[in-house]
Amino acid sequence: MDRAFDNFRRDLEKSFASFPAIPALFPSLKSMSCDVIDEGDQYLIKLEMPGVKKDEINLNVSDNSIEISAQHKEEEEEKKKNYLRKERSEVSYYRTLPLPEKVLSDKTQAKLTDGILNVTIPKAVPTPKPKKNSIQVQ
Repeated sequence: MDRAFDNFRRDLEKSFASFPAIPALFPSLKSMSCDVIDEGDQYLIKLEMPGVKKDEINLNVSDNSIEISAQHKEEEEEKKKNYLRKERSEVSYYRTLPLPEKVLSDKTQAKLTDGILNVTIPKAVPTPKPKKNSIQVQ
């Protein structure tokens, strides 16, 4: 079911991407790459958010999902007159990720380093890590 929603979301984003951007009315909505890693006792989520500052990020964690959004605006102020062109940039990120197991939302930690947001969310009930057996290849 999650795959169907992901495919629908991806198709919807592609169809809106074909429209010309009107920065004054609609900021550019970027898709952020993410990795979700199950470490047994916690989830580690890594999201690419280039150009975003930590105070521009909104992070909401519930018992079984995480919602990440950010909005970054840039405007350079110049004291020149007679502009022929003056541009501003604005980018928005939004992503909701379902989590397969219940988590401890109040113990979530997040850190932004070099455009990568690392979010650590402890699980309510840790899952044991599978035993690894070393097999010799013949």
